[in-house]
Amino acid sequence: MDATYSASVSSFFKKLIAAVDAADPDVIECDSTGDMVTITATKSGAKVIVNTQRAVSQIWVAGKGEGVHFSREADGRWMDDKQKGLELGAWISECIKEASGLSLSL
Repeated sequence: MDATYSASVSSFFKKLIAAVDAADPDVIECDSTGDMVTITATKSGAKVIVNTQRAVSQIWVAGKGEGVHFSREADGRWMDDKQKGLELGAWISECIKEASGLSLSL
């Protein structure tokens, strides 16, 4: 397993969890297991699921009715693997906004 991948995932997950934990728990909540973070919109029950795919060194996100796979670029950014120009933090923020109405900057 690539140590750079593991460190980058750990850093991003910590940032994501801290941002969700700082938000109003009446709007969104976060559950974390080592390789997966589940964000739930409290009122609607809609979920955004972020998980690692260590075998392919990616992070996968399920939200807004689709799944998007992100790979770490040479410059350190996590970008979608279909070259749609989606950045991981921005995509998760969009998914959370759709699920809960909350604007969360990652």
